[in-house]
This record gives sequence, structure tokens and C-alpha cells, in this order.
Amino acid sequence: MSKFADIEIDQAIVKRAARGDARAHEIIYRAFSTPVYSLCLRFTKVPAHAEDLTQETFMEIMRSIAKFRGEAALGSWIRRIAVTKSLMFLRSAWTSRGNSLAEGFDDVTPGDALSHGISRHPDDAMDLDSALANLSDVSRAVVWLHDVEGFTHKEIAEFMGKTESFSKSQLSRAYQRLKPMLTCNDLLPGTDGAAARSY
Repeated sequence: MSKFADIEIDQAIVKRAARGDARAHEIIYRAFSTPVYSLCLRFTKVPAHAEDLTQETFMEIMRSIAKFRGEAALGSWIRRIAVTKSLMFLRSAWTSRGNSLAEGFDDVTPGDALSHGISRHPDDAMDLDSALANLSDVSRAVVWLHDVEGFTHKEIAEFMGKTESFSKSQLSRAYQRLKPMLTCNDLLPGTDGAAARSY
């Protein structure tokens, strides 16, 4: 669940925020603004768009926090709002370009993808970022939601207004696109390496 799972907010703060306490709102914003921005940037790739989406996310959080029942962690709830805002943004961009969610898999930028070697070291995270940046918006969104944020195919399908098989096929196609970009397949989900996972 990326960084959202590591953030804990006292229930008293949440209750104060639900009553409109500005200081409680600020505490929640300071705790979650960085991971929200990072998530939005993953989807949009444009800092200005990510900043706008972060603002929209927190406006929604403060409007809706009185309805938050605590059935899930606050971070999970905030993450879901940020994902929804990001996908709404992408959907509007796809619509304005005349694309649909099913399209866009031939938009991989050729570039010098093979130069982006992946290793087991955290310092090489930018190489993975570079590989993901070469994917289309749809591919990147599905990979990020499934492999990093930990959403199920059912949840991804609900976010995108599609079927579970759509999510599964998009993820599979994204993996196929990523394979030639990665020099160490053991970091590619779905391979036989240490990071392999079923989907």
C-alpha cells in the first residue's frame, strides 16, 4: 500500500477533523500530503497536475471526513480518494484525446529503454521509474494500482469502470511491454525471480 500504511493518525484527531477543526485538518494534510502527491504524480507524470489533484483530494477529504466510519484505516480511505481523483483526471484526458481505456498500448515511447537496467538496490528505483514512464497511461495505472498499491483486479475494474478480465489482460500486456526494458527479470512481477507474484 506504498507509504499510506505507515501513517497513523489518532482517532481523536479524526473526530476533531470531522467536526471541522482546522488544526486537525492541518495535521491530516501534513501527514498525507506527500504520499498523495507522489501517487498523483505516478498517474499524471506532470507536477502541476499532481499538485492540482492533491489539492482536489484534500478538499474531498475535508468535505467527506465526517462520513468516515473507521471501518478501514484512514490511510486506505485517503489513498482510495487520491486514486479516484487521479483516474478521473486520466479519464478526462483520454476522452479529450478521443481515446478509450482499452486503447493506448501502442503508445510506448521507443527511447533507449534497454539502457535502464534494474537491480536489487533501492538506489536503482529511478530505473524502474524510467521503464514505467515508457508505458501508456493505462498500462502504468494498472501496474501501479496492482503491484504497488495492492489493489485487486476487482477493485481496479471498479475504479476504471471495466471488467476484471480487462484489468488482468492490461496487466499482462504491461508486463510484456516491461520485459525488454528490464535487464534483470527477477524484479518484474510475474517472473520466476524473487519479486514474482501471482496475479
